[in-house]
Amino acid sequence: MVFIGGAGNMAGAVIGGMVASGYPADNIMATGRDEQKLRDFVARTGVRGSTDNHIAIRDADVIVLSVKPQGMKDVCESIAADVSVRKPLVITLAAGIPLAAYQRWLGAGVPIIRAMPNTPALVGTGVTGLYAGEGVTSEHRSVATQMADAVGIALWVEEESGIDQVIAVSGSGPAYYFQFMESMIDAAEKAGMKRADAERLTLQTALGAAKLAVASQVDVAQLKRNVMSPNGTTERAIKRFQEGGLPQLVAQAMGDCAARAAEMAQELDN
Repeated sequence: MVFIGGAGNMAGAVIGGMVASGYPADNIMATGRDEQKLRDFVARTGVRGSTDNHIAIRDADVIVLSVKPQGMKDVCESIAADVSVRKPLVITLAAGIPLAAYQRWLGAGVPIIRAMPNTPALVGTGVTGLYAGEGVTSEHRSVATQMADAVGIALWVEEESGIDQVIAVSGSGPAYYFQFMESMIDAAEKAGMKRADAERLTLQTALGAAKLAVASQVDVAQLKRNVMSPNGTTERAIKRFQEGGLPQLVAQAMGDCAARAAEMAQELDN
């Protein structure tokens, strides 16, 4: 398996997760243009490294593309001659680029999977949305699932547009929670709490709530009610959120996010 741009943060997280879960490090090749950064990454992970994409992919059965969307076209076209002949599985970690663009850049008949991981993959608690193009086999799906599971959980979508919804929920989702945490910290500080204490309490509370929700057999609505006593402190706070339109605002924000993801796909495709 070859990761083009593999010394970057997201690919590095995926590679680290795969190695930690038992995938043989010497079966992974990472490429990068920064020689020192690549050497450091190889020393840290035990994978093989190369600054030459052509040499790296020569015998690869799986190629993972982890470069910025703006540079994806050039990278794909530079390896297209080899890829279009051998037709290895190509997994792309870049957001916003539709399969149609990869098919033009790499050649028809190449099996391609779009993967949309999120930043918590860096700490092994990520979510990766996956969409399979034509020619992707069950074996290919298994490879992509194993890769995603190494840094969290995987979710396959049946339509390519489903990736936009994944972006709205989990791709961009960490930033929603960071925004809420930031607002809680700011509010606590304004109320007189030391900022360091406010941050410590807020982050631990967020962690605890998420772990409790994952471990619980009931849905989050019931967990919310479990914290609320009639006419109590939590109920008053929740009523303020609801009266302020928080549920509607969240829905609108996620809709905007998904719409922008679709717009970006068109822009990058063109």
